[in-house]
Amino acid sequence: MTTDTVPKAASVQAKVAGKTISVTGISKGAGMIHPNMATMLGFMATDACVAPELMHALTFALAEGSFNRITVDGDTSTNDSFVFIATNKAGHAPITSLESAEGKALFQAMLKVARQLAQAIVRDGEGATKFITVQVEGGRNSAECLQVAYAIGHSPLVKTAFFASDPNLGRILAAVGYAGIADLDQTKIDLYLDDVHVAVNGGRNPSYKEEDGQRVMQQSEITVRVVLGRGAASETVWTCDLSHEYVSINADYRS
Repeated sequence: MTTDTVPKAASVQAKVAGKTISVTGISKGAGMIHPNMATMLGFMATDACVAPELMHALTFALAEGSFNRITVDGDTSTNDSFVFIATNKAGHAPITSLESAEGKALFQAMLKVARQLAQAIVRDGEGATKFITVQVEGGRNSAECLQVAYAIGHSPLVKTAFFASDPNLGRILAAVGYAGIADLDQTKIDLYLDDVHVAVNGGRNPSYKEEDGQRVMQQSEITVRVVLGRGAASETVWTCDLSHEYVSINADYRS
């Protein structure tokens, strides 16, 4: 378990090609979590019948929609693994395409489990007290949406503000600004904390009330929604706050 405080497992059943199939998985991880090598392990298995040539594409798509969308501290390690196994015991014809009705049904069932496992890592993040969804909309493409989402999710100032339940609009907007989009028009940016519209056209919303922002920030689960006003792309990243306990755990821990 190392610094994990709870075991992480998930399982669902779904109808695929007229058969009831099962998807079950386990994951491990709590710190040094960020895609492009994280200190995490993920294992998923299904009894669905999947053509061998589809396994790589399916595994990659599952990782991209789950484990590659989480960050605890933005740090990395030399070790991570995500393994997907299909036993082909469900008794239906092999699935050969993710675009078929059967492929889509299987993918959605598996993605549900993969996201539960990935999000469980964030919820158990070292010293974490809050689970934060960072949703970036209105980008020109997926890549720039992820740039902005990770700039917010990695910022120590943003993460400590969440720990303190401080609706610090400046820290969040600053992270959007330095994310690296060269031609970003800051006057088109809108920012929401859950249902509270806190910034409009790049500045404080005139109708925003500090007590509304504090109400949201005191929750254990918070959604930060950024609208860039540049296009139709959107991406979501899951992260957590940065607490005193995170520093204590990593100051004391030696591998």
